[in-house]
Amino acid sequence: MTYKAEYIWIDGTEPTAKLRSKTKIMAGSPVAAEELPVWGFDGSSTNQAEGHASDRVLKPVFSCPDPIRGGANVLVLCEVFDIDGTPHASNTRALLRPVAERFAGQEAIFGIEQEYTFFDGARPLGFPVGGFPAAQGGYYCGVGADEIFGREIVEKHLDHCLAAGLSISGINAEVMPGQWEFQVGPVGPLEVSDQLWIARWLLYRTAEDFNVSATLDPKPVKGDWNGAGAHTNFSTKAMREGYDAIITACEALGEGSKPMDHVKNYGAGIDDRLTGLHETAPWDQYKYGVSDRGASVRIPWQVEVDKKGYIEDRRPNANVDPYVVTRLIVDTCCTGLEKAGQV
Repeated sequence: MTYKAEYIWIDGTEPTAKLRSKTKIMAGSPVAAEELPVWGFDGSSTNQAEGHASDRVLKPVFSCPDPIRGGANVLVLCEVFDIDGTPHASNTRALLRPVAERFAGQEAIFGIEQEYTFFDGARPLGFPVGGFPAAQGGYYCGVGADEIFGREIVEKHLDHCLAAGLSISGINAEVMPGQWEFQVGPVGPLEVSDQLWIARWLLYRTAEDFNVSATLDPKPVKGDWNGAGAHTNFSTKAMREGYDAIITACEALGEGSKPMDHVKNYGAGIDDRLTGLHETAPWDQYKYGVSDRGASVRIPWQVEVDKKGYIEDRRPNANVDPYVVTRLIVDTCCTGLEKAGQV
């Protein structure tokens, strides 16, 4: 018996990394990710090496059923290593691992809302050739062929994610035509990041079958149109049990240099999206508030009523690296909770 293992990794393209993948034919029955063999690739073609020393190593860290090929075939997410066994400079997952382990006792969980935009050639799906559609308003969570574009791709992507066993918790049409969102979580920092990368790969691969491209560009259309974010919902055990910890986490995110430390790592082009308009706070200001979608960090109204729950960091771009955003939030908030004696 043989099966196909699609090895997937994040490359070294800057300022926004791309996904790459290639297929390995395996003998026998599928095994867990940690039992799969390491593999190599040409890093000089992925912005991860120079030609005179181009070999890089793929180490499997997460696997799931391949819903596109079906059968016993699998998708395999990998970390990139240098040949001496050290994590490659582009390997941001390696930086998250020790932070997640250090604060594991606080039981941090995440739900990430991945917005994206379909493009048909050079224009967003649903935009008329040489012009613009009606202004924003009816597209968000809309229904009908005059307002919704690409639903067949979205539904197929959802089915693929569910068949892969990913923790997909919902989908919806977004504010701009051709713009959609899916949510991953709530699960831990490594889990949500691994699954979001796989869900992104499945998004691109699914759209490919419809001759449509999907982009995580944070401002796909200039002007009076919403950008695309990756709103990041976060909580710890203490936050799920009491409101004081909610406020402590919000305050920790706004302390000292933390706002800029986070924003500069929340995705390329963030100043194009975080303008203070279109349900955003200005990129260079920090505030939090209840039910405030113009805040950097929103406390949902139900959280204030229940006096426990989670917070939503609204600043991350659609193109953010989830390994980076989860590491920063865990480190900042969990350190703040530790200092406040709320763990």
